[in-house]
Amino acid sequence: MIKADDFLMPARDAGYDFFTGVPCSFLTEIINRVISDTSLDYVGAASEGEAVAIASGAWLAGRKTVVMCQNSGLGNTVNPITSLNHPFRIPTMMIVTWRGQPGITDEPQHELMGPITPELLDTMRIPHNVFPQTEGDIAGALAQAQHTMDESDLPFAFIMSKGSVAPEKLDETPRVLPPRGTLTDYSEGGERPTRFQALECHLAHVPDSAGVIASTGKSGRELFTLDDRDQHLYQVGSMGCASGMALGIALNSDRKVFALDGDGALLMKMGALATVGAYRPKNMIHVVLDNGVHDSTGGQSTVSASVEFAEIAVSSGYVTAAKCDSVTGLVKAYTAALASDGPHLVHMRIQPGSLKELGRPTVKPPEVARRFRDFLAG
Repeated sequence: MIKADDFLMPARDAGYDFFTGVPCSFLTEIINRVISDTSLDYVGAASEGEAVAIASGAWLAGRKTVVMCQNSGLGNTVNPITSLNHPFRIPTMMIVTWRGQPGITDEPQHELMGPITPELLDTMRIPHNVFPQTEGDIAGALAQAQHTMDESDLPFAFIMSKGSVAPEKLDETPRVLPPRGTLTDYSEGGERPTRFQALECHLAHVPDSAGVIASTGKSGRELFTLDDRDQHLYQVGSMGCASGMALGIALNSDRKVFALDGDGALLMKMGALATVGAYRPKNMIHVVLDNGVHDSTGGQSTVSASVEFAEIAVSSGYVTAAKCDSVTGLVKAYTAALASDGPHLVHMRIQPGSLKELGRPTVKPPEVARRFRDFLAG
């Protein structure tokens, strides 16, 4: 057994000072210490997959990151680990608890995940080792993790057994309910614009200094077709992770950060609205291009027709939210959002469909990630 600081302080000295994740009883002590230590940053995520996205955004903004989760939640990380971290070559250190470890009696929900945890990490091609059990093991374990990530630009995981860290008290200021945000409706009720027209409007009004995360599917593909810029990151997978990635950037950068989301993607991880609203990055603008369908897979309906994203956003801590269904309304929403501190949400209802013969980004994901990181640094 080690003390939390035995691990955290050498990790911090190596640059790992941004933590995100979802708690587990095995993680209690180390999470308590991370939250209590003002030299470390911690973002509590609504899901483990969202935590991976948040950490990826923080890495793009220049931070070294740690994702912490229970091994049961490891399943929630499979999509972003395999379709975000892997194609874009984004490293993060992971601490995954070993509930249901062979030989240890545990709850029935861990009977399967416990024995297969190392194999699941192997399947995702995540090198791993046991979490250090003694103070003398820590330096070598951190060095191995760093060396592996330096060589692969991919995650490395420590598997934490029960009782690895001595008890730690939690020093945390309770959260308070923020004032309800302001909702503005710019809807006109006429013919809705296409996504392409909405993105043309976006390009005409987004500042050159702002970072833009475009959700997977037609949003990123059409944005690339219109104009490929260093300020763009086109998600090629990790559906639902655009807002989490934008949050990780916004919390670690002074630049304006736009998340260009889709209705289907946001519905997949609506907990992200609560996370963004809780941490309230003043430089984040979350744009939902809502055409009511899964356009990339044949136009099957989503359930967004019965969802008021703007209402949910202002109820979740966003400072403002706007509804619009025209290019004129989108200009008004952007103008207002850029003139004040956020986070802001813009819910733009558009027509289904996209350009015929629509291509895909020709810039490879690792290059996109690194030029975007350089853009943020510059």
